[in-house]
Amino acid sequence: MSPERIQGGCVAVPSISHLSSFSKCNHSHSSLSDDSTCGTPVWRGKALTCVCFKGKGSHARVCVNLTPLQEERLKRLRHRTKVQFDASRPEHQEALRALWYATYPDQELQCLVSDQWKQMGWQGKDPSTDFRGAGFISLENLLFFAKTFSGLLRKQEGKRAIWEYPFAVAGVNITFMIMQMLDLDATKPRTFIRAVFLQMLSENEWAFDLLYCVAFMIMDKLWLEKNATYMEFNDILKSTRSQLEKELLMEDVLRIEDMPSYSLLY
Repeated sequence: MSPERIQGGCVAVPSISHLSSFSKCNHSHSSLSDDSTCGTPVWRGKALTCVCFKGKGSHARVCVNLTPLQEERLKRLRHRTKVQFDASRPEHQEALRALWYATYPDQELQCLVSDQWKQMGWQGKDPSTDFRGAGFISLENLLFFAKTFSGLLRKQEGKRAIWEYPFAVAGVNITFMIMQMLDLDATKPRTFIRAVFLQMLSENEWAFDLLYCVAFMIMDKLWLEKNATYMEFNDILKSTRSQLEKELLMEDVLRIEDMPSYSLLY
């Protein structure tokens, strides 16, 4: 299923058969004509309260209304993405320390500005300068990953490439990539991928953080399979996004745990 973005809050997907099986609803859709069909498709889960189909050539238009739970969790997630890292805030300093000790529990951190950070994959001795692109949520994602799946960050398991990517900076880039892919600032879902993610968010409020962990594992797997060099990092990141999109569009994927690559975490 390959979606195409079109104008408005709708998504064009390959035509869905048996549209007549959905009953008419009383919702008002000014952008849709009278022959539009509304219903709640079983194959997309209970959280999609109203999905409206309108034939358009070889495609159908799909519009999704958010449930109150989805709206609440999406609002919180959007707020997280707007918080910039501020080295003067005690809670942000503490998060950095927590990341260090989650990754290197037996190694003392000298100070928040130290050459020690380079061994985790930061570009310099002050990691705060690397958060500019994705903000504080990228540190939260790294911390979540380090506390839950720390083996990769410490490079303790599996065959490693001769020329490694910088783990921490890679993590910041993954956060930014996922934010772009999910189109979080849009008022309504404009892609099927985001609609599926909102279903995941209604099932688990940590869906974004878990999706980040899955993306990190996909990227690491692709990196090792290609024996990539740092110059190929952007290509690997693009391939990671393509794999995420492919899995999110699978018909039976309604939760993060349903994604085939979720198994890479264990």
